[in-house]
Amino acid sequence: MTDTPAQLFIGGSWVDAADGATMPVDDPATGEIITYVADAGAKDARLAEDAAVQAQEEWARTAPRARSEILRRAYEIVLERTDELAHLMTAEMGKPLAEARGEVAYAAEFFRWFSEEAVRIDGGGGILPDGRNRMLLSRRPVGPCLLITPWNFPLAMGTRKIGPAIAAGCTMVLKPAPQTPLSSLALAAILKEAGLPDGVLNVVTTSRAGEVCEPLLRGGRIRKLSFTGSTNVGRLLLAQCADAVVRTSMELGGNAPFIVFEDADLDKAVDGAMLAKMRNMGEACTAANRFFVHHSVAEEFGRRLAERMGALVVGPGTRDGVDVGPLIDRAGRAKVEELVADAVERGAQVLVGGRAPEGPGCFYPPTVLTDVDSGSRLMDTEIFGPVAAILTFDDEDEVIRRANDTPWGLVGYVFTEGLDRALRVSERLEVGMVGLNTGLVSNPAAPFGGVKQSGLGREGGRVGIDEFLEYQYLAVPVR
Repeated sequence: MTDTPAQLFIGGSWVDAADGATMPVDDPATGEIITYVADAGAKDARLAEDAAVQAQEEWARTAPRARSEILRRAYEIVLERTDELAHLMTAEMGKPLAEARGEVAYAAEFFRWFSEEAVRIDGGGGILPDGRNRMLLSRRPVGPCLLITPWNFPLAMGTRKIGPAIAAGCTMVLKPAPQTPLSSLALAAILKEAGLPDGVLNVVTTSRAGEVCEPLLRGGRIRKLSFTGSTNVGRLLLAQCADAVVRTSMELGGNAPFIVFEDADLDKAVDGAMLAKMRNMGEACTAANRFFVHHSVAEEFGRRLAERMGALVVGPGTRDGVDVGPLIDRAGRAKVEELVADAVERGAQVLVGGRAPEGPGCFYPPTVLTDVDSGSRLMDTEIFGPVAAILTFDDEDEVIRRANDTPWGLVGYVFTEGLDRALRVSERLEVGMVGLNTGLVSNPAAPFGGVKQSGLGREGGRVGIDEFLEYQYLAVPVR
């Protein structure tokens, strides 16, 4: 990792923080410090904003095809460096190398997808109903953007935001999570190599998020915020955006229900549960949080899931044969431990796992709980760990009511072999996405996002670029 940049990326140059501050990047598998990176403050944030604002006008005038080709080149470079980027990601956030390689491919696909969308930004026109004016519609970049990304998918969440911003003609200030700055810095270097003009993308790594972000959001020059993170932080950012009426899109927390009906194919259901629960060690907003299983198949489903979860190998992500890496940090592991302890105190039975191992690192074993009381804290808290909590139900109306009884609404999973039931239940779930007999919903070609307190707007798909564009209406008299 000696070649990975460790400075701020501002105006096309690598620079130290103005006050010389640095922050450590830890390996969650060992607790050891990997390296130090620049720790930006308010002055650095202003310099990054200045660079984005100064580059905006010229970048907006850049031909869509030129923007498209930059993204296509970046896509190719990312794929060429799959192993390098995967090792970097595993080092700073812990996921096994096989999964990290999968994220590199997923991340690259956002660049390819939006390279194709860049040349398809359309408008419209026609005679207005009164016949006196023609209407001409054009779509223009919203302007300089602040992009804030989380630590759990450090490369893919960067490309999912940067890709549409570049395609639309917006400049950016990117603030990655302090736990995983290296993937974002590597991404900035790749985009520079791909020909992105100076100032279009600026990266400020920082442990001082409030000092860096709040002045930008309240200052009036940043015109768009795209944030992925917790609902609590999202609420705070929305309040800060209000002063300057900053346009926002937010992908926030989840509390995904995973519903298994009595007619479900249990092989499919268990396979889906492993995907929906164990992707990224359960540290995903799309992770199945509450398993509602019909009482007639609950025992069999729990037994099969426990067998599969118990067979997973836990260890450092760089080690061959490892399925489950460490959680992101000690605070993340402590949260999981507390949620499991609370459920057990309320009567839950542990089928497998349930106890953190001794030794270094932030490891927690895959865990299956049954007989979970509905009042347990993990029923209304995003677990963000490898814990499957199983509850039973008797009828459709009951399970839909319980599944919807949450302020979040990102994704839900439904397993049934009945077509009518599949459509009916999916339509009644208060979520932005449904996995029907599948545990994986994420795809760059599909709109990603939720309802209620799980967020605003959508990322990916044909609508993903809309978040970075404004309409302008031109009235032309008919003569």
